[in-house]
Amino acid sequence: MFLCVPRRAFPVLILFFVLAPCLFAQYSSLPPGEDHPILGFKLQKELGKALEALRANKPADARHHLDAVYRSAPGDADANFLFGVYSSQMNDWVHARNYWEKVLALYPNHLGALLSLGGALMRESKPNEAAQYLNRAVEAEPTSWRAHAVLADAYLRQGRLEESINQAERALELGHGQAGIVQPLLARALNLHGDRERAIRVLQAYLRENASDAAAAKQLENLQTPFEAATEFPSGTVSTSPPQPMLATSALLPSNWLPPDIDEKVPPVESGVACNLEEVIAKSGNRIQEFIANVDQFTATEAVTHVSINKWGFPSRPIKFEFNYVVSIKKNRLGLLNVEEYRDSHYSAAQFPDGIATTGLPALVLIFHPSNLQNFALTCEGLARSHGAPAWQIHFHQRTDRPNTIRTYQLGTQGPAYSVPLRGRAWIAADSFQIVQLETDLVASLPQIRLAADHAAIEYGPVHFRSRNQDMWLPQIAEVFYDWRGRRTHRRHSFKNYLLFSVDDKERISQPKAQGAKPQ
Repeated sequence: MFLCVPRRAFPVLILFFVLAPCLFAQYSSLPPGEDHPILGFKLQKELGKALEALRANKPADARHHLDAVYRSAPGDADANFLFGVYSSQMNDWVHARNYWEKVLALYPNHLGALLSLGGALMRESKPNEAAQYLNRAVEAEPTSWRAHAVLADAYLRQGRLEESINQAERALELGHGQAGIVQPLLARALNLHGDRERAIRVLQAYLRENASDAAAAKQLENLQTPFEAATEFPSGTVSTSPPQPMLATSALLPSNWLPPDIDEKVPPVESGVACNLEEVIAKSGNRIQEFIANVDQFTATEAVTHVSINKWGFPSRPIKFEFNYVVSIKKNRLGLLNVEEYRDSHYSAAQFPDGIATTGLPALVLIFHPSNLQNFALTCEGLARSHGAPAWQIHFHQRTDRPNTIRTYQLGTQGPAYSVPLRGRAWIAADSFQIVQLETDLVASLPQIRLAADHAAIEYGPVHFRSRNQDMWLPQIAEVFYDWRGRRTHRRHSFKNYLLFSVDDKERISQPKAQGAKPQ
């Protein structure tokens, strides 16, 4: 049995897994919203197999599948993009550039092709030409941290230090922890610009999270050496930097079954709208405290659609099942919260598809409980829209200097526990300050237990309980994706028929206070 248990400091959730491990969307790297021909299922399958082979750095395996697609659809943008990646893995950069240029002739805003061409040109020590493509990439996807990061690299190689610093800082702002690789480049640009002290601070912060990076450690050592020369090249000249680009082309290959990483780019927000983070967090925390004060236990009917994903990213036939679901929220003697979940007794964890029982979803919202907020770095990205209504867009990331109080995984009942830090994004209604949407990803994969991915996306909505004349914001739909021990799983959970219970002073569960209407 695979058991996920809470930290004692803030016991929030218990997750049980047995057996070691939107529905599936076909692979496409094309910009959203643009019309493009759709390949038939057989060609999509060949493309998916090619993509997985390239992700595994097996270009010879990918070639057979790409040829099958190219014979039938030589003008397909995805096939041309992947053929460019294949050529780059074969170190055939002339053909790689030709394929990516063909993609741009079809779709001028194709981010992957723009970044790949920029990287290829920097490999040839042509940062001026590279910057032309990279500026187009930033214009096409202004909230892509990768686009800003690679442009910062190109500007640095040209000696355009202020522009390099600006782009690197923007990449770090957009990418949060995922953009940490930009910090050594930023430190170098700062040092060359004459700001050695800040360059040292940037590198020190980077090395606290990446202590094994020997090159960055040597860079810091050189900066801390007294009277170290700080003029590698004057402004306006081309750098003699190594030709290796900052981002490998393989990093631009999207998954053909996982949703995009939450830090890949920032969803759009309204310009010029100020966000008071302290107010948003305080009022959202009040809503969560009100919910806990009014709810001891609730039940719902839970419907689950399960899909297993094969090694090429293609789904099995969906399995659907339904059961009664109970969630209990209590405070222990120390005043700390504990969330427990129960399902029909005949649905044990071992009876779930693949032997994996998905639990812990109700507890994720408690990231924003006042007792837990200090363990996360929080950023207000601005005013967005969620389901057509204004909502504050808040990014969160588990702090390394604070305990992980949300999730730990334990192998067996007596086995070692593994901390599973989370990062994610929440949308908080601008009028009611209720959390209306929440997404999470792992801060990093856990090779110790072969946990490669754990993505959750939850939508919340009001459920009206008539006897109290009160709305409770509860989960309506949750999408869960796992990649554990080579098993890839996608589940869609939906909840209805909510019933609300309360517990009296003698700890006896009373009859339901009200039947829940359908979500509004």
